[in-house]
Amino acid sequence: MSHAIDIIAQIERAFVALANPEQAVKMRAYLRDQFVFLGIPTPLRRATVAALDTRRIGQDELLEIVHAMWELPQREYQHAGIDLLMLHKKTLTLDVVGPLLALAQQKPWWETVDGLAAVIGAVLRATAEGSAGRHALMDQALADPSMWVRRIAMTHQLGWRLQTDRERLFRYALTLAQEDEFFIRKAIGWALRDYAKWDADAVVQFVVLHRQEFSPLTVREALKHHRIALDAGLNS
Repeated sequence: MSHAIDIIAQIERAFVALANPEQAVKMRAYLRDQFVFLGIPTPLRRATVAALDTRRIGQDELLEIVHAMWELPQREYQHAGIDLLMLHKKTLTLDVVGPLLALAQQKPWWETVDGLAAVIGAVLRATAEGSAGRHALMDQALADPSMWVRRIAMTHQLGWRLQTDRERLFRYALTLAQEDEFFIRKAIGWALRDYAKWDADAVVQFVVLHRQEFSPLTVREALKHHRIALDAGLNS
C-alpha cells in the first residue's frame, strides 16, 4: 500500500469514528443542504488531520490525497484536503496553483473555494518576488470563466498585510467591479477591508474615488470599519 493510500484510509477510519449525525444535520443546513456531512467540528477535524504522519508525503502524493478527498461524499473530507495543504504550505511550489484552481471548480461553494484561496495565497506569498509566473497565474485567474476562480484571484492576498501588492489589489477590484455575482461583490469588499487594516487611508480614498463603480455591498464591506471616513469623503 502506498503512503498516500494509507493516509486516505487513516482519514476515513478516523472520521467515521468521529461522526455525529445530529451535528451533521445542522452543518448540512448551514450550507443550504448542498452537501452531506459526518458532523465533525472544525477544531476536531483539524486536530485529527494534524495528528497524522504526513511528513514523508511529497507534493504529487499530497495532490493525490487531496483529489481523493474531493471524491468522497461528506464535506469534511474536502475540508481535510485543505487542512493537509495548509500543513504543507511551506513546501508547496507554484506547480500546485493550476491543479488547485481546477479543484476549486469541483463541488464549489464559498468555504472550500476560500480555503483553497488561502493555500494558493500562502504559496504565492512565499514565492520570491520576481519569480516567473508569480503574478501571471492570478492575472490569468482574474479573467477565468469560473466565478469561483475569479473570487480566488480577488482574495488570494488576504492576510498579506503590508506585503499586499496594492496596485494589483485595486486593479483587480476595478476589473471585477461591474459583476453582478454576490460572491464576487462580497470578495472585492472583503479583500479591500482586509488591506484597510494596514493602510486605511489608501482604501478609503480608493473607494470614495470609485464609489460609483462599486456595488453598495462592496462599499459596505470594504469600509465596514471606516464608515465615518467614507461619509467625510463623500461630503468633501
